[in-house]
Amino acid sequence: QVQLEESGGGLVQAGGSLRLSCAASGRTFSSYAMGWFRQAPGKEREFVAAIRWNGENTYHADSVKGRFTISRDNAKNTVYLQMNSLKPEDTAVYYCAAGLRNKFYSFIRYSTESTYDDWGRGTQVTVSS
Repeated sequence: QVQLEESGGGLVQAGGSLRLSCAASGRTFSSYAMGWFRQAPGKEREFVAAIRWNGENTYHADSVKGRFTISRDNAKNTVYLQMNSLKPEDTAVYYCAAGLRNKFYSFIRYSTESTYDDWGRGTQVTVSS
């Protein structure tokens, strides 16, 4: 099991930027693929972005492509989500998730919640218009 703690959320105006961080502890970070999901009020949680254990492959939802970028630093046990050109519809609680890397072999696997083993508590991102 790995413990995850998100940070970097907050209130930002439309068009602005935020960088979310997720610090991991407890197990070997490079054993895990990492993902970001979000849940807006009244909606189901949805996939945002994911990254392979070694950072060589990244995946982004169509709704954030070209605006958000996921990255990781295995030396710091941290995964990041750089969010640019934010829109009010990006308002949500953002969750970091970790899953053992041998389960991830397709985009569907990376974008499916049940593939992940451990979750953070989330960080609120609010984008004002």
